[in-house]
Amino acid sequence: MTLFAAVLITATVLCSLVAGFLFAFAVVVMPGIGSLDDGGFIRAFQVIDRIIQNNQPLFVGVWLGSVLALVTAAVLGVWSLDGADRQLVIAAALVYVLGVQLPTVTINLPLNSQLQELDLVKMNEATRHRARGDFEPRWNRWNVIRTACAILVSVLLVFLVLRV
Repeated sequence: MTLFAAVLITATVLCSLVAGFLFAFAVVVMPGIGSLDDGGFIRAFQVIDRIIQNNQPLFVGVWLGSVLALVTAAVLGVWSLDGADRQLVIAAALVYVLGVQLPTVTINLPLNSQLQELDLVKMNEATRHRARGDFEPRWNRWNVIRTACAILVSVLLVFLVLRV
């Protein structure tokens, strides 16, 4: 097995794990906590997010490893591949960085941080409702975009693994 093939398989597995994580949030976690009242929703999201934000080692390894592995695969692919295969690995890396990682850093994480700063004890119901309204629709919209992009990247990478 070549170095490129090993890195490509690693990127495929890690990016697919991220896609599954985002998918689970889109179809299970957010709809589940979405059924809670405003205070319950905010508190549940704070608890879930705090686990992630506290650098849970497996999550951090998968999330950051996916970026590193895919960018490395794209760089190696430029030298190892030609034609459509080269374009495929470059496209996968661009979609992943621009469609998954960039929205995460610029939209979802800042929204998470804003929600983490809320003190439910000091908030009345109207303030909780407004805070949730400022958070939930935008966070969900961008998570669906991230999920779709991550799934597309996983499909492209699996297709490429089968061709290499």
